[in-house]
Amino acid sequence: MTHPVDVHVGKKVRQRRWLTGMTQQQLAEQVGIKFQQIQKYETGANRVSASRLWDIADALDVPVSFFFEGLEAEEGELASKVPADLMGDKEALDLIRSYYAIPENQRRRLFELARVLSDVA
Repeated sequence: MTHPVDVHVGKKVRQRRWLTGMTQQQLAEQVGIKFQQIQKYETGANRVSASRLWDIADALDVPVSFFFEGLEAEEGELASKVPADLMGDKEALDLIRSYYAIPENQRRRLFELARVLSDVA
């Protein structure tokens, strides 16, 4: 049976890997393991050791703490306002990737528009 923390860390690995446009194979090669192991980490089926998490964080250019962000919120009040697996949703991640591909000045205006529209809803 998977532990909720292992599942959370795995989701964060998948989220960051996907946002950077990296495949499981590419991440596995950078870390020095088989892509099947990355699959197991991402589903929470296998636990990630501290040293391996360090290597993954380095390959994905994030601090190790990134993988634990939001862990408390999954059971808290914030989680009730945002779907629990928002960052596991391919469409949401695609939207985020597209958003950051927009030039900064246009992105800021798009952000303000989205904020106004969400306040109206």
